[in-house]
Amino acid sequence: MNVRECSICRKPVAPRAENPAFPFCSKRCRMVDLGRWLGEEYRVPDRQVDEQEDELPTDQHPDRTPGDA
Repeated sequence: MNVRECSICRKPVAPRAENPAFPFCSKRCRMVDLGRWLGEEYRVPDRQVDEQEDELPTDQHPDRTPGDA
């Protein structure tokens, strides 16, 4: 059986049907996680800087001429 673990305190997590705080073990852990998001402790990774530098703005694309739609 696959027992899920709370990502905040590592305690076992009851299934969704039995646990309104799922995927956390408790409301407290759910609020701790929300606080971390609001405090910007978690970040969604941005695209790599190298990828952004290689891109041209759409109005400077080498295969387009002014007036192309």
